[in-house]
Amino acid sequence: MISICPTVTADNPDTFHSQMQLAAHLSGRIHLDVTDGQLAPRELLPLADVWWPGACRVDIHMMFERPLEHMDVLLALKPALVIAHAEGKGSFVQFSNNLRANGIQAGVALLPQTPVSTIANALDYVDHVLIFSGNLGYQGGSAADLSLLQKVVELKRLKPQLEIGWDGGVNDQNICQLVDGGIEVANVGGFLQSAANQQTAYNTLTQLANR
Repeated sequence: MISICPTVTADNPDTFHSQMQLAAHLSGRIHLDVTDGQLAPRELLPLADVWWPGACRVDIHMMFERPLEHMDVLLALKPALVIAHAEGKGSFVQFSNNLRANGIQAGVALLPQTPVSTIANALDYVDHVLIFSGNLGYQGGSAADLSLLQKVVELKRLKPQLEIGWDGGVNDQNICQLVDGGIEVANVGGFLQSAANQQTAYNTLTQLANR
């Protein structure tokens, strides 16, 4: 079963509230973007101000230059998964160990230019890898570069049980190719946010992905 996860990418409380309410209505699993204005050029709602309905599973995509410095806030929030960037700074092993010791999965995101070899030695500490094909901190307007699916092949060869996610440009025209390429979690922002009927758009993606 492929997970279609609505993305929340908001820079103010009102937008965050409306996006979170929509995401929680559509799915039991939500992809929440947070940035620090350093790794990603845009600042979103501060990590300390985010929230979600208790019944939802939330994966935090942490576009921070130094994610380890925010561990106390992350542990207090208790998400299911935290995805840090391979391009960030600090010890990913320490980051992962802290999360896992508190029952939180550890993930790592790869920007398009970052090869799988960058994280190969750390895969014992990784539960999820996010293939990123978008614009950091922005929702919608990005295209899915399907050539990046080659990273899925490399990752599964190194660690078959890894969960592989995708972020950037997911829509009804490419979801089948993404699934066929080995993507297990499709994080969707612009396609849902811009749809005339978000529920219909979500149902369409779900049906195509699990055909």
